[in-house]
Amino acid sequence: MGPPSPEEVAAEVVRLLTQSGRTVAVAESLTGGLVVATLVGVPGASKVVRGGVVAYMTDVKTSLLGVDPDLLARRGAVDREVALAMARGAAVRLGADVGVATTGVAGPDPQDGHPVGELWVATWSAARGGAATGHHLDPSLGRDALRRAAVAEALHLLQTQLPPPPTRS
Repeated sequence: MGPPSPEEVAAEVVRLLTQSGRTVAVAESLTGGLVVATLVGVPGASKVVRGGVVAYMTDVKTSLLGVDPDLLARRGAVDREVALAMARGAAVRLGADVGVATTGVAGPDPQDGHPVGELWVATWSAARGGAATGHHLDPSLGRDALRRAAVAEALHLLQTQLPPPPTRS
């Protein structure tokens, strides 16, 4: 038995959010809407998913998500701090308790000095602050597999950052 599928993790995320009365917003670059699509594929997601922003182009990260243009100029769009800023921007701008974001390079070419296969995912909440993970995956996996891996990682990180609802005694 392997790890849970992204759909199974999304179902658990929706369950945790529902039980705790919290909401989520998504900011995506690398995954182009696949994270929010996976979340809204779960029955009942309409109670907890505030929305998603596909900020594929760098200037959209600034205009819609409020990512600091100086940060983007210094670090480029594929960066831990940019992923955190995207997650925060999604939560703040969409009025959610938690934000989750993806950024990276799916290929076929490197971007701003970052290799194909580099990806960053992040979560942010006012209660817990931010968390981010970065990965360098094998570029020979291809665009689709790299993007699916980013979806899985984003949902897993989101799941780990959501504390379980209080137990009833």
